[in-house]
Amino acid sequence: METKLEINSLESYIKGFLKILIDYSPKLISAFLILFIGLYAIRFINNMAKKIMLKRELDPTLSKFLADILFWVLRVLLFVTFISKLGIETSSFVAILGAAGLAIGMSLQGSLSNFAGGMLIILFKPFRVGDTIEAQGVIGTVSEIQIFVTKIISANNQTIFVPNGALSNGTITNFSVSGMRRLDLVFSLSYDTNIKEAKDIVTKVMENHEKVLKSPEPNVSVKDLTDNAIHLAIRPWTKNEDFAQVSSDILEQCKTAFDEKGIVIQPFVRDRTK
Repeated sequence: METKLEINSLESYIKGFLKILIDYSPKLISAFLILFIGLYAIRFINNMAKKIMLKRELDPTLSKFLADILFWVLRVLLFVTFISKLGIETSSFVAILGAAGLAIGMSLQGSLSNFAGGMLIILFKPFRVGDTIEAQGVIGTVSEIQIFVTKIISANNQTIFVPNGALSNGTITNFSVSGMRRLDLVFSLSYDTNIKEAKDIVTKVMENHEKVLKSPEPNVSVKDLTDNAIHLAIRPWTKNEDFAQVSSDILEQCKTAFDEKGIVIQPFVRDRTK
């Protein structure tokens, strides 16, 4: 008798489940169709927006930032539409989402400051994609400005992500604004050195280097006289992209020229009292 009741109960459960599944399947199918079509449409709209901004020659940094914001706004709208199609009450869901957003916002104040920092960077443009900058103890080329972080590629090809909040509130050195940089090199020479001869040698080396700019004019001067050496400052100008090569070349060529003339290079000892 009990076995028969259990079988009847199971059959009723199965019939009830099948009835609910059949009644609910149109909503389920249409909801998932909206989801898949919506994801494809978002990708299409996002690509079209990028092409339009590129065609109108909008700043690449701003284009990428706006495209990211558009992408996530459309995704949120699609999610709300999806759950609405499933039959979930969107008004109560939006209220719950708002309360959750407030709680999350309170706990993620750092992320919100990074978002605000990204907006400030886009608006005031202290740097752009492709610029070489120094900020937050990092030196490299800006590869991408995202919603929360800025992606920087260092000289040794390391990828560094710096929070936008820290970038917007900190000191930024942009080496790309003027298009050229000055090298600040120092040679520590023996007191037996003829200063004029040493300066002439360095000047000739800089004049013969094709990537040292003629204007502004390179400069050689005595920077300091320490207890054991003469510090000779060498300041040539070059284009940003040639900075590392020119720095290496000038040091090597000056060292070779000094050796040929018998000029002794002293170990560089920094004066800790200054």
